[in-house]
Amino acid sequence: MRPVIPYVTAALLFGLGAYGVLRRRNAVLVLMAVELMLNAVNLILVTADTTVRAVLPHSGQVFALFVIVLAAAEVGVGLAIVLQLYRLRATVAVDEVPLAEPPAVAPVPAAAVPAAASGASGGQTGPGEQR
Repeated sequence: MRPVIPYVTAALLFGLGAYGVLRRRNAVLVLMAVELMLNAVNLILVTADTTVRAVLPHSGQVFALFVIVLAAAEVGVGLAIVLQLYRLRATVAVDEVPLAEPPAVAPVPAAAVPAAASGASGGQTGPGEQR
């Protein structure tokens, strides 16, 4: 058997998946493109297992099974992240996802505020203070 057709098909599927990962802005479509790439790898593993004489029998099919399990876990975690992103931002556009959290502004303690700024020595009295 000549394995040219499955290898070319797998290369086209992987290229289409890579294009989808690089060009899509919707996070769900990016996950679908990653799944397409994983299926291309499965096709290569099974084709190589049937055409190449390996020391271990059916090793390509076993690796394909591990890739399928990995893909299922990736879908579960990826969709959970996408749903949480949609709840927080009301969009699943990948371009609008902040890669880092903004720096948190720490509250200034009262002891660090100068006396002039707090109003203690300017003749001003705050609520509840008496002169």
